[in-house]
Amino acid sequence: MVKLIDKGTKPSILQVVELLILRLRILLEMIKFEHTLFALPFAYIGAFLAAKGLPDLWTSAWILVAMVGARTAAMTFNRIVDLPFDAKNPRTRDRALPKGSVSPRDAWIMVVVSAGLFFLAAYELNRLAFILSPIVLLVLLCYSYTKRFTSLSHLFLGLSLGIAPIGGWIAVRGGIEILPFVLGMGVLFWVAGFDVLYACMDREFDQREGLYSIPARLGIRRAFWISDLFHFVAFVVFLLVGIMAHLNWIYYLGILVTSVLMVMQRLVVSPDDLSRMNMAFFTLNGAISMVLFFATAASLISS
Repeated sequence: MVKLIDKGTKPSILQVVELLILRLRILLEMIKFEHTLFALPFAYIGAFLAAKGLPDLWTSAWILVAMVGARTAAMTFNRIVDLPFDAKNPRTRDRALPKGSVSPRDAWIMVVVSAGLFFLAAYELNRLAFILSPIVLLVLLCYSYTKRFTSLSHLFLGLSLGIAPIGGWIAVRGGIEILPFVLGMGVLFWVAGFDVLYACMDREFDQREGLYSIPARLGIRRAFWISDLFHFVAFVVFLLVGIMAHLNWIYYLGILVTSVLMVMQRLVVSPDDLSRMNMAFFTLNGAISMVLFFATAASLISS
């Protein structure tokens, strides 16, 4: 634990460094930085498909920078926009902004710096990536408002992450084809499916505050059915990606493992027991994205 620096005393270099590290840790915890793992593998799947194997190191590095910048900007903006609701929600009132651990000013600085990093990465990648970058960022930021007017907000979140493989493809090719859009559609329904489940934890709060979600509108049991439907569509689309890209058996083995993980999600949570939702949401979904990435990469490299 970092000791507070007494007023009137000159801090040592070590104390300053420790405070900066603590500050950074709080900021990264605020945006759940580790959950970048959800979208990043799909950006690289798009890049690997575009390159038909390993993309070059320079492109791969700037894809990483772009993804980190875009997600950090979007997530921090979401925390700022949702602050009035997060402060009242028992599940979220201990987050950094409602607690005052991070000031709105610092959060806005983080949005601006992260957006700048995203634009820089897009510029370094290619002309098309840079031209499309403001549109992409606008989509990512607009998601934060969708729960105020539509129960389809889950699909908007899916769209935000579904852009990732399209971006990865453009980063490598500098052009657009149908395959990354199909993959993006699969990501859209996969993300929407687990976001519907996650929203079940806030059903009563959303109803009370006039926020929109599928669980708030249709109830938890119907929300689970819709989540199942979304995940079935995602599974079919991921199979279609393998066919269109002429991937080998390794990819389909990855799809099989993915389907098992999706079934496991349903085993750890139910309409009557949401207590293990964090495991279903974070652990298993992180595993799904990584499995699909390694299956795709291995299939392309071994062909």
